[in-house]
Amino acid sequence: MPLFWCYLLSVHLLMVSTPVGASVSRSFKDCSQFFYMHTPPEGIRGDALRRICQRYRDQLHYATLYDSSQRLPLYSAYIFKKSDGKRRMDTPWMYEPQLVSDDESGNMRVLPLSDDSLPQIEESQAVLEDFTDAVAYERGSLNPDQHQAEPEEKSATYALTNVIPQITGFLQASWDPYLDVIRRRLNNFCRGKSFIVTGATISGATIQRDRLDRIAIPKHLWLAYCCPWFDRNSPYEVRFMFPSYGGYALNEETGHSVVEVPLKTLETFLKSQTNMDSNLAIFYKGCPSENRFKRKTKDLQAVLV
Repeated sequence: MPLFWCYLLSVHLLMVSTPVGASVSRSFKDCSQFFYMHTPPEGIRGDALRRICQRYRDQLHYATLYDSSQRLPLYSAYIFKKSDGKRRMDTPWMYEPQLVSDDESGNMRVLPLSDDSLPQIEESQAVLEDFTDAVAYERGSLNPDQHQAEPEEKSATYALTNVIPQITGFLQASWDPYLDVIRRRLNNFCRGKSFIVTGATISGATIQRDRLDRIAIPKHLWLAYCCPWFDRNSPYEVRFMFPSYGGYALNEETGHSVVEVPLKTLETFLKSQTNMDSNLAIFYKGCPSENRFKRKTKDLQAVLV
């Protein structure tokens, strides 16, 4: 083989074998597959936004829009996996190294046991110590492990860049049951991929540690799903919730019932919140149904035959 072609072949093999580069950047190009039609939500504001392609053991699992100034994820986007809803209890909490330094690996890492490197980590993101005295709050994941199926998919949700402080009563009485309702609905009636975006609105309050503001406390939690291909023979009480629907709730001790609404209604509500713009759009073109397109194609094929 001529030397020139050997050189080209070696370059090609190097490109194929080299892992995907930075997971934290100004775009989601490395993990756009977690958004419907590869299109992230528009109209969500923040002071220091970082776009994280959440990577665990060299595999991408979901995408997170993270506000480093408030040490809070504004949303996580993921593909729902049909599951039995069981939780993974033996996974340690992890942090995102590339928020510490651009030269770091893209894989999330277990928080260190020593305090030597914690000052660098806690400058850019939340750490476990931030929750130590915040007794009213629990660590709630935007991409919850009960919406994933395989052990590594579940483990990847235990990143503190995927975590927001949730009032304990709200998490246990309202949000966790709502996540299970969504799980069972998509398990039973979604026939294709289900794209989910779960996010938070900002309240202005913070969790403090050593008299310093550490983590912004969400005012609301919200969730929207997009399932373009669904069971058209499902019962009416769930059929009108496809291809897309959503819900939101106050992150409070009382008055925290989840309100389920159509996608457009959810977007209208979110536009009134402090970190949202008037052009807010969660899914590309509002997540149109593919069922009608498939049906028209079959009808056309019948006519042609």
